[in-house]
Amino acid sequence: MGMAMYSSVLILFLCFCQLGHKITASDEQKTPSHTLQEAYDFLGIKPNPDGSLTREIRIPMVNATPNVEPSSTTQIALSKDIPLNPFTKTFIRLYKPLNNPKKNRKIPLIIYLHGGDFVLFSAKTVVFHEFCNQISAQFPAVVASVEYRLAPEHRLPAAYDDAMDAIMWARSQAVCVNGSDAWIKTLADFSHVFLLGSSAGGNAAYHAALRALDLNLSPIKIRGLIMNQPYFGGVHRTESEIKLSEDAYIPLYVNDLLWTFSLPKNANRDHEFCNPLMIGRSYDLGKIKRLPRVMMKGDGGDPLVDREKMLVKFLKAKGVEVVSIFKEGGHHGIELSNTTAAQELYDAMKDFILSTR
Repeated sequence: MGMAMYSSVLILFLCFCQLGHKITASDEQKTPSHTLQEAYDFLGIKPNPDGSLTREIRIPMVNATPNVEPSSTTQIALSKDIPLNPFTKTFIRLYKPLNNPKKNRKIPLIIYLHGGDFVLFSAKTVVFHEFCNQISAQFPAVVASVEYRLAPEHRLPAAYDDAMDAIMWARSQAVCVNGSDAWIKTLADFSHVFLLGSSAGGNAAYHAALRALDLNLSPIKIRGLIMNQPYFGGVHRTESEIKLSEDAYIPLYVNDLLWTFSLPKNANRDHEFCNPLMIGRSYDLGKIKRLPRVMMKGDGGDPLVDREKMLVKFLKAKGVEVVSIFKEGGHHGIELSNTTAAQELYDAMKDFILSTR
């Protein structure tokens, strides 16, 4: 490592100390002992000899609903699947509100990246499908939910690459490359594009937002970045990770295994893909201040909450405008099982989008 790199890392470390983050001096020594098999069983996965995983489908997947269903009393949005990259076999599940806005009114375009710790789930998973139905109808918005590649078959930065494909797809729609999708052409306001991610999707949205700063995306404009309980980590444990090491939703021993699957081989959890406070290794720190307006949502009962608070402090110190919402209690993924928490999140995101210009 050259002197310039050492200096950058040292400056980062001193900055973080000034931000008052909560990091312990220990690591795995404070992690309760669990077997790999326990982690596999928790996740419903089985490793294969070729390095791939067999995944037990515990949460159903659903088809898109491109047409009005006359017998349905609950349908609030339409959706359809659109190929994204034929080489990576990714696609976008596109949503529009069932009740179209007033004639000639354009609505925001939201590029959404689902959760699953980079290892599990799909844009087709029912909880994420319903999440997108709700935000499309309630905001209202056109939502492009990205079916990104999963690890360990496709380690990071594969998910980031797929997120960038989705951003470039949006740009191609705006300039009518090979024609525009009718829903997009009719409804999407390309001057109000937002990146939204939950859990691992929040991590991917953050890295995609940083990458997008290097590109001329005209005529689309990314106005905001929304991270809902983003999935980040690090070698040294935070207080919330230790306190909630046996969490029912994302226990520490499972979290460690997930990062082993997700990160580039031989990388540890202080790799910049995992630890956002090490971002200076790959990104120019000077450009972080050019990030769009950010919304961060976290919950006190989530082991990841301290890392989310640390990132908020870091971004604010770099001059980024951040709206942070931290709730007492709760848990990771609470909006997927608690309708009250879900509605509070929808309302907060809608307010953020409407107030972002």
